Amino acid sequence: MIRSLVFTTQGRLHSRDIEVFLMPTLLADTNLFLWVDLENPTPEETKCILEDVFHFHPLSIEDCVMVSAGPKVEEYMPREGDMFAPYLFMVIHAVDYSRKDGVFATNELNFFLGKNFLVTYHEHPIKGISLTEERAIRGTGHIARAPDRVAYNLLDAIVDNYKPALDELSLEIAELEQQVLTDSGTEVLNKILQIKKEVLHLRRIIGPQREVLARFARGEFKLIRPHLLPYYRDVYDHLFQISELAQSYADSLTGILQVYLNMSSNRTAEIVKVLTLFIVITTPVLVVGSWYGMNFVEQMPELHWKYGYVWAIGLTVVSTAALCFWLRKRKWL
Repeated sequence: MIRSLVFTTQGRLHSRDIEVFLMPTLLADTNLFLWVDLENPTPEETKCILEDVFHFHPLSIEDCVMVSAGPKVEEYMPREGDMFAPYLFMVIHAVDYSRKDGVFATNELNFFLGKNFLVTYHEHPIKGISLTEERAIRGTGHIARAPDRVAYNLLDAIVDNYKPALDELSLEIAELEQQVLTDSGTEVLNKILQIKKEVLHLRRIIGPQREVLARFARGEFKLIRPHLLPYYRDVYDHLFQISELAQSYADSLTGILQVYLNMSSNRTAEIVKVLTLFIVITTPVLVVGSWYGMNFVEQMPELHWKYGYVWAIGLTVVSTAALCFWLRKRKWL
């Protein structure tokens, strides 16, 4: 699906959902800014916009269409024979967390940012895109004055959407802390490992994105106007705080896992202790029973004694009681 919005340099909506054949004409008008959003486009739509209209570099088109291993930003400057205008190509990831599934869902968002155009490409709906589009159409904050300003608002919306995801994760960890104190089953262990895996996945996403936003914050790219750099630095600061929060969650999960392992070890030790005491306490019974169970009738006069059976029982009871008294005195029982 192709959505297009045309704005004036004052940030007012000029037109929307224009015909593709009109886009080159609008791109030639320096008083207008074109934003094209491709959501789950067909191969024909992708080729039409990225190749036929904007003539982007084949490598950036390939990176856009294929799933990228991680966030990145690259600057493309035209050389002799190139038909595209200077632009920045950026890959970023939006994140959402589902407590039901216990996983972080990531949606890749690709930017093509030029002086008077912005092309966004994504396979699935992204909340930040729809919110920014609504604000741009309403003219809120004059965010549609230029592509770099819209790009900032998109990045800010994506980073802000990390916070609800982390809030959900925080509740999940808090519940897990209570659960691990009352339940030591394998289900709890699997849950700890699953959440820890998702937090590590989140950190692997945030780390490279911090590097990407740091390059914007340092003003490495001429297509980002200097007066917008503080805004990009603000987005970077927010992402840095989120990264620190994710690190604290990872540490918490490591502590929860350690508590679980210690409690499991203590329970195992208690079981071994009970079994050991049972064996020790029954030792007199086993010794006496084994002694008189031997088949030496003539050599064991107690077997012909009238009170031999009572004597054996008494010996067993007395020795067992003496052993229990000794264990209790040593505070082992």
